[in-house]
Formats: sequence, structure tokens, C-alpha cells
Amino acid sequence: MPQQSNLGGSFNFPGSSLRVNRMGYGAMQLAGKDGNKLVWGPPRDMNEAVAVLQEAVASGVNHIDTSDFYGPHVTNRIIRKALSPYPRDLVIVTKVGAGRGEDGSWNEALSPDELTAAVHSNLNNLGLDVLDVVNLRVMFERFRPAEGSIEEMVTVLAELREQGLIRHVGLSNVTAAQIAEARRIVPIVCVQNEYNLAHRTDEALIDDLAADGIAFVPYFPLGGFTPLQSKVLSDVAARMEATSMQVALAWLLHRSPNILVIPGTTSRAHLRDNLNAASIQLLAPVLAELDAVASQSAATPDAPHG
Repeated sequence: MPQQSNLGGSFNFPGSSLRVNRMGYGAMQLAGKDGNKLVWGPPRDMNEAVAVLQEAVASGVNHIDTSDFYGPHVTNRIIRKALSPYPRDLVIVTKVGAGRGEDGSWNEALSPDELTAAVHSNLNNLGLDVLDVVNLRVMFERFRPAEGSIEEMVTVLAELREQGLIRHVGLSNVTAAQIAEARRIVPIVCVQNEYNLAHRTDEALIDDLAADGIAFVPYFPLGGFTPLQSKVLSDVAARMEATSMQVALAWLLHRSPNILVIPGTTSRAHLRDNLNAASIQLLAPVLAELDAVASQSAATPDAPHG
């Protein structure tokens, strides 16, 4: 497939030579499902999973988000199978801080030994000598940010950075206070929190990070396991002859130049739909309509996410 001419423009991770197209790919969905265990085991169709990754990169995607606790170990091994030896411009961002129980549960794994082991596990399963970006996934509460010091955990990643095992440090599922604490220890290049057209808790945080050139990478950009549903969104999409999900992705790219979008899929057809969203132009009146779509509830469903 020919390379896409527009993937939302590009973004430079601060203090680095890492430059990525703003439309990326999230690998979580490549793992399978085993009963009630989500993101668990191999995919239903390994050949399609490999083909999705290969087409994404051939289309210009050079930012892939993953973690060794997806599967566990499954998505990283698929990425290696599909893409190694890796293109020179490909940036793989992974996460540490969580572990999986035998029942499929998502558990805290934030001790120094657990974080160090997770970095080595990611290196091994991806087949890399150094990781481009490692996000600390804070698990004080599993499905929303919660206050508490992260100094010890960030210090571990800073030390692994000094050892040359990782190039850059990011954060996930964090508060503004935790970001500030982490930045006193090591440069932070990206923050990954839940954010989409309906869930907009981090409005002010996005703007603060943009002012400092730090990337904001929303997980669940399309609502995750409970897809976005809005009459306004549907009406706008119908007028634009696009899908609701394409408009939701386009809105994120319009929201701020520091937002990097990482929708996931297990289908090449759906991948193409997602990438085409980067070409959708939203004029001011349409943006005003979409800006009015926001969740009236502060509750976040207890579902697994990045």
C-alpha cells in the first residue's frame, strides 16, 4: 500500500531526535481473548495481525504503542515477527508498571525489581538492545489517576536510562502533581492518559504539556471497550460522509498539536479507515458542535486499557 500523504503532521519528542507522525498505532488489540480474559493470549488470526502491522508501517505509521503485559508478551512478539529488523524511523513506545494475574486481572507491578524485570522483558520480546520510550503506568488505582508519590518508580527508570537500556521516559495514568514530581527527576517526553471526545478530564493538562512541548497520547481515543456514542457525533459524521470514529480521531488531531493518536485495530480495512481520519478537515463551526460533546459523568468503567 502506498505511503499516506497525511498522517496528521509530525511531532518531535522533546529533547530527542525521535520524530513521529501524529497518527500512530496502538497494539493492545492484537492480543486475543480467552473467555472473560481480555487482551489475553494469541490473536484469532495471526496472519492478519502481522499484516495489520506491516501495512501500518508501509502507510507511514512510525509510532507504535505496546507493552509486554498485553497478552502477556503477545503483542511484542507479534511486533517483532512482523517488523524486525525494524525501520530506522520507527519509534516503539512501551509501558511498565502493571502485571497480569492468571485470572486475567491487571495488577500493580511497581517495585524496583518488577520495573527492572519489565524493561528487560520488553527488550527481550521486542528483540531490541534499547527501548525508545518507556512509560511508567501508575497503578495506585487501576482505571483512573490517583495521587501519591511516584519518586521511587521514576528513579528506577531514570537509572535504567543512565544504563542505556531506555532512551526516554514517559508517564501513564497520572496526575499533574505526579508529572511535576517526575520532571524533577528525569525529563518526561510524553503523558498517556484517558482522553477522547466525551471523556475530557485532562483539558487543562493537555494545554500545559503543549506549552512545554511534551506529547499527550490519549488512550481509549475511541472510547475503548465502550465505543463513543453521540447523536451530535453521528450527525456530523453523516454530513461529512465519514464514520463517527473517523470524526472522533480527527477531532483529537485538531484539539492540540501535541496530541499523538494511537487507535488500535486487528483489521486492515479498519486500519485504513483510521489512517484516513487524518485527512479530515474540521472547520470552526463543526469543531464547536463537537466540543459540546462531553461526558456528564465522572465515572470511568472498570475495563482494561493502556
